[in-house]
Amino acid sequence: MDWRVWAIRGAVTVPENTEGAIQEAVTELMDALEESNHLDPACIISATFSVTRDLDAVFPAAIARQRPQWDNVALLDVQHMHVEGSLPCCIRILMHVQLPAPHDKIQHVYLRGARDLRPDLVVTG
Repeated sequence: MDWRVWAIRGAVTVPENTEGAIQEAVTELMDALEESNHLDPACIISATFSVTRDLDAVFPAAIARQRPQWDNVALLDVQHMHVEGSLPCCIRILMHVQLPAPHDKIQHVYLRGARDLRPDLVVTG
């Protein structure tokens, strides 16, 4: 079987800059990404989280690092470039995963207010 590296995107918004709110949102996003793409954490190579400048209560990577079987995933947090009028309180992720080729369509996940970022990729139903 042939394998290939795939990139998966996602984003979620949080209602407030607290550790609890960020942990809840990151967990929801990670659960949705794993479920919708049938990911085995052993196949996840890396994940880069970017957060808007209004979020600094906790590192999203620290939350992801607590997930089962994520101990070998390379994780990084960065601050998302600020553009006036852009979506506030937003956490984005770019994951690189190794999956069989061919693979079912990759499902990018945009939750809560982040659905407005990429309405063309939002899965309904």
